[in-house]
Amino acid sequence: MAIVTDDCERNDVYAAMCPCRDMLDLLANKWSALVIGALEDGPQRFGYLRSRLQGVSPKVLSQTLKRLEAHELLTRTVYAEVPARVEYELTTLGHSAAAPLKHLRDWVEDNITTD
Repeated sequence: MAIVTDDCERNDVYAAMCPCRDMLDLLANKWSALVIGALEDGPQRFGYLRSRLQGVSPKVLSQTLKRLEAHELLTRTVYAEVPARVEYELTTLGHSAAAPLKHLRDWVEDNITTD
């Protein structure tokens, strides 16, 4: 008989208490996947991201950007200009997450039909 525990001794997304689950939850979020995709071509400003990601509210976009930054998937750079200019850019970790997310977005576009 297998023993099931909630502890996570190593990275195991199937373990209930594994810290990996928070990252998986973040990356599985549609807005996170779309933000990462929109940033693949380089740094972007909030206004561009908001117009590119049709249907996202400013509040949800802001929350998504903060979570991605907290997980070190992107950086936020504030330029000392008037008015202040803020750009978001993928980190190396963010770029590594972008590849599998691109495959997922491509798969969805190729396999979901509209009637």
